[in-house]
Amino acid sequence: MANTTSAKKATRKIARRTDINKARRSRVRGFLRLVEEAISSGDQAAAAAALKAAQPELMRATSKGVVHANTAARKISRLSSRVKALSA
Repeated sequence: MANTTSAKKATRKIARRTDINKARRSRVRGFLRLVEEAISSGDQAAAAAALKAAQPELMRATSKGVVHANTAARKISRLSSRVKALSA
């Protein structure tokens, strides 16, 4: 357990940041799930709308350091190609 005052404060800060990051990660997963559900239902318009809503959330998580930039780019790329394939 932390002994010094600064270590105790660091522990409190880490706990606070962990809660915030968990909430952000959960929010992103929810947006991604909506895109997945729209793709599986076969509704191209709903999937495109869900993807358009999910992209800024992923980028926001990236800018906050919750998700790596390449991970976000990969997810967006793969989802957009799947949404595009629905129209074909």
